[in-house]
This record gives sequence, structure tokens and C-alpha cells, in this order.
Amino acid sequence: MKTLFTQDALINAGTERSNFELISRFSSDLEVSVVYFYPHHELKEVYERAGIRLFFLNIPERYHLLKGTWRLIQLIRKEKPDLVVSSLWRADIMSRFACWFTNTPLVGTLVNDSYAPLAWKDKQGWKHRVVYWLDRLTSGIPFHWISNAQALIDSHVKTLGIDRKKITVVYRGRMIPELVWDSKGERGKGNGDKGIDNRDKALEEEKDFRKTASTDKVRIAVTDDVIAPARCGGSEERPKPALPAGRQSQKKGEDRFVPRDDEPIRNFISYGRLLERKGFQDAIQAFAAVLNKYPDCTLTVFGEGPYRQELESLIQKLDLQNSVFLPGKISNPIDVLIHGFHLSEPYCHKQRENENVTSNSKISSDNVQRKTYNLQPKKAHCFLFPSWYEGFSGALVEAMMAGIPIIASDIPMNLEAVESNKSALIFPVCDNKALEDKMIFAIETPEFMYQLGQEARNQAVKRFDIEKIAKQYEETLLSLAKK
Repeated sequence: MKTLFTQDALINAGTERSNFELISRFSSDLEVSVVYFYPHHELKEVYERAGIRLFFLNIPERYHLLKGTWRLIQLIRKEKPDLVVSSLWRADIMSRFACWFTNTPLVGTLVNDSYAPLAWKDKQGWKHRVVYWLDRLTSGIPFHWISNAQALIDSHVKTLGIDRKKITVVYRGRMIPELVWDSKGERGKGNGDKGIDNRDKALEEEKDFRKTASTDKVRIAVTDDVIAPARCGGSEERPKPALPAGRQSQKKGEDRFVPRDDEPIRNFISYGRLLERKGFQDAIQAFAAVLNKYPDCTLTVFGEGPYRQELESLIQKLDLQNSVFLPGKISNPIDVLIHGFHLSEPYCHKQRENENVTSNSKISSDNVQRKTYNLQPKKAHCFLFPSWYEGFSGALVEAMMAGIPIIASDIPMNLEAVESNKSALIFPVCDNKALEDKMIFAIETPEFMYQLGQEARNQAVKRFDIEKIAKQYEETLLSLAKK
């Protein structure tokens, strides 16, 4: 079956990487090509290495929806796909009009809770109203939808008026770390024999990455605001995950997962794009109170984004510079969760791009004081996920796969992945005092927390193995094509 996947660009972000993980595992029953509109090519080599055919429509940045729609119409007429699958708002709108004009079956996707009540806090003004109404008025064009969470169905039935019966849930998946690889046939064939060879080569490179902890390999993980760019024009050098002493039972080359030791919980970790809606400011404020009782704790938040300045200001205001760290992007989040990390690069809480780095506690060329942290390797003891609203989070699934204890907000998408007091601690979203209490509870009950982490991993392996998810996604598309 000939299928076109359309998306905004090939940026190193969640949906684009999730699409790669899925498409690279589809069998030869699906002949898949990927169409992208805007000039961001970070993942182009990754897609091509897996034998995935790409079409770049070369639309200028911003919107240009009419131009994009016309070029997609021309491509559809040439390729004559049996099905089109669209992801992300701009690609969604252009795909809807193009498929309507060419009478081509279209499957939409729901990947984020864009119209949740808290989401509207970030979306003031007439432009966001136009975005919403254009989305709602064209939402009847796709004949079916695939959602990555049940909660997104409930939300979009209300906000876009989509027929609930036309939506299928397929969760996001992740590779199971430190697991024996299955045979080629059980993994799926990719896009033909070439896809098998190229994807297997890419997977071998990923295993080599885990053995060397090198930052010059491409990793398939969360988002460009978390993952340090590699092979895609990135030049920033980020800290390499280190294997701390005492974790030798969990070496990178092993073929099985070894449960974490029952050790004191002191180092809290999180990662994601630095946005207000990610709730990192809530974690920092809660951590400040925790630090009064347990002054040897740390909080490290990996990632980049437009909310960095606000977070840095909060850290300085609360005098947490020696306990809370924002090191930027990392190459390999799941390895950091499993094996630990160290912070050895120059950094300060008022870091600016492209500024010259000086020695410890000196003044740089722009009069910004900088510090160089050369800390001992740290283990990640507990993962915080305080997000205000999300789709189904790949980062949360990665934490589950890693077996690290988790404290997460009670948004519906999180509760589809973890269960309170069985696989994670749950707190009311935006409730800093409740988060503080959960962090203190985690510190004081490490054995219970590591039991939660092990159960979270067990559930992730059963429910979110990318091989199973890709098969489910493919079966859904094949069944829809028969309608």
C-alpha cells in the first residue's frame, strides 16, 4: 500500500523522531514516503540511512499554506498514494485541503493537547483564534484519526468536534534498553530489503554509541531542545554520560536490564524543552523547600528553550546556583537516566549563546560571570515530570524504560502511562507544595521508590515496546485502507 506521511519539517523533535521510529519498522506491505514542507533538514540523513524516501516541497519559513497546498496537490497527483497521514498543525491544514481537492483518503493524527484550558494561557490574540477555527472547520476532512493517548480523544472531541468513533489510539513507543535484539523477521522488514540493511546499520551504530558514550552519533530520542545536534551541523560539545562507581552491574554492553540498587535518593533529574508549560519552575520552587531539609540534594534539568532566562532568574532569586543546574542539551537521555552523568562543561545561569568561555569564576567578554562545574559523576535517582499539559510523552516512557523512580503531574496523559503508588508518585498539576511533599517522601523511602521504578519498567516493556507499537500502527493503517 502506497502511503505518504506529511509533516512540517525534519527537525530533531518528538513527532518527527517518532515517525522515523515507526516508519523504519514497517513491513514491505507499506510503501512509505515522507513529505516535509519547511527547510529544516536535521533528520534527513537519519531518514535516508534507513531507506526512507523523502520529498521536500521547499516552502519558505512561517506559513505559506497556499503554496504548500498547491505543491502537495501536484505531488499527490504524481505519486497517487492510497493513503496520506498528516502530523502537526501546518502539515495538517495543507494536507487536508490537498487531499480534499484530489479526493485522496487522509488520516489525521492527534499528538498534543493543543487546546487544553492551560494551553490557552500561551495562546492569546487573534492569530491563535484563527489557528483554532481553521483547525476546527477542516477537522471533518480526515476520514480517520490516530491519537497517541486516550485523553487526547476526549479533549479533541470537545474542542474540534471530531467523531469519537473515527479515532484509534496507538501510544508512542521506545526501544527497550539493554535488551537482546530479536531476529530481523521479528523486528519487521522496513521499507524493503534496502530498508532492512540500512536500518540495521543505524541500529548497530546506536549500540556502538552506548559502548563508547560518544556524542558524534545520531540518537533517536526526544526532541531537538533536549538532544544535542550531531551530524546535523551541531557544534556544541555537551557532557558525556559517565558510568558512576557502584553501577558496574549495569554496563552498557550487557544484554539484559539489571534493577537499580536501593541507594539514597539525592539527585533529581528532568529534561525537555524549556517552556513554561513544562512546569520546570514548579520543580525548582518545590526543590528549594526540599533543600532546606536535605541540603545535599541536586536538581538537574537538561534541555533548551525560550523559557531558559526565566528559569535562570528563578534559580538566582532562590539562591540555588550550587544545587540546581541547567546544562543544556544532552546526546542521549535514556543513557543518562540509566548510567548517570557529570557536568564538566562551562556554564552559568546567565549563559548566552556564542559567548567566550573563561576560566573558573572569571568574567567573560560580555561581563557575564561564568562558573565551570567539574563535578563527580552523578547517578540520576529520581525523574521529575511536572508538565502542565502534553501529548503522550516519549520522555516519560523513556524514564519508565530506564526503571528510574518517577514523580509526575496528574494530567490525564501521564495517568495513561503510570499509576499512582504502583509505578510512580503522582501530584496535582501546578501544586508546588504537593510536589515538595512527594520529593521528600521519595528521599525518605528509597526502597519503595525503586520498587515503583521497576514496576514502571515492567509496564513499559509490556505496553510501549517500539516494535509492538510499530506493528500496531501498521496494522491500523492497513485496516483503514480497506475501508
